[in-house]
Amino acid sequence: MADECAHAMTPWIGARFGNPSGSHAIARAARAAIEDARDIVAECLGARPGEVVFTGGGTEALNLAIAGARHRKFALPDGEGAGSIGAGSLGAVIMTSAIEHDAVQNAAAAQTVFGETHTTIPVDANGVVDLGRLAELLQANRNIRSVAVMAVNNEIGTIQPIGPIADLIRNLAPYAVLVCDSVQGAVWLDVVEHCSGADLLAISAHKFGGPQGVGALIVRPNVALTAQQFGGGQEQERRSGTQNVAGIVGMAAALQATTHNRAATGLRVASLRDRLVDGLLGAIEGAIETSPRSVKVAANAHICVPGVESESLLVLLDDGGICASAGSACASGAIHTSPVLQAMGVPQNLAEGALRLSLGASTTEADIDLALKIVPEAVARLRN
Repeated sequence: MADECAHAMTPWIGARFGNPSGSHAIARAARAAIEDARDIVAECLGARPGEVVFTGGGTEALNLAIAGARHRKFALPDGEGAGSIGAGSLGAVIMTSAIEHDAVQNAAAAQTVFGETHTTIPVDANGVVDLGRLAELLQANRNIRSVAVMAVNNEIGTIQPIGPIADLIRNLAPYAVLVCDSVQGAVWLDVVEHCSGADLLAISAHKFGGPQGVGALIVRPNVALTAQQFGGGQEQERRSGTQNVAGIVGMAAALQATTHNRAATGLRVASLRDRLVDGLLGAIEGAIETSPRSVKVAANAHICVPGVESESLLVLLDDGGICASAGSACASGAIHTSPVLQAMGVPQNLAEGALRLSLGASTTEADIDLALKIVPEAVARLRN
């Protein structure tokens, strides 16, 4: 957790613990703190305060976007009024890239019980959305309700071309909404510029030094959104439930600090990542870098090691003080061949030895030294 976040949260988990929906002084102070945080989040993400919906994390934000976004509204030529299309019914289509997080994939798949269709957009061998195939799919399908493409892949770190994707959608399926999972993107990209074409944008606080269990969804004014959670009508009746005041305030402080320090942090972390990956590739025979660094964010180090299984490798790394994963960190501890690597066409013998090492603002040279010692030793032990 970022120092700025912990400092901002402290008053709201103590004496100032008030329900922001109340009418008394303590409640009004809590409500004012939320609105101040809303202003900060909006500024950092290139949105208006009224477009910010606070949620219980990235998964909830993405579920709300996938299940709740009914259609996109826009002006028709020659002053004919506003165009829109109904969705959420038989025949509506949801498209997701092949490398989306389970929060998107499973939410899209769940809509099929209502008669909707879930279509997958392929990626290339580098793990980047195939724009040609996307164009073909947009032209071949009618009544497309939403297209979901993440800003940055959570496993291999590849940056997706959100601007060109938005342009294709506007030209070929103008009623469809573009959902952008920016849970990883908000840390390392200027999302104001990179994700400007997205109609809905999701973030999660714990990815950038905020607390776990709080996130936000940006909902542009041209999106018709149906609430998926009902109660007291909080968040302009888009997400009912008493807000997590301390978490929201902490998230805003962490996002503001991340945005301010992003450029300098990115350069330092990229240097550490390069040293780490180059060292591992030099020390481990046959190891490959899963995707080129030119198409990924600074913090991601992902390699595939032939001759070992990820599960056994992670056990040894944990014993040596290295916190690592084989794929998504949200898979309940389960280890299986990554759908992301399968979508990229990575051979099975390599995918079985996938290793994901993530760096961050707190990563030090000493951390890299330790990893360069422990990882090759663990691989050698397994191979022998």
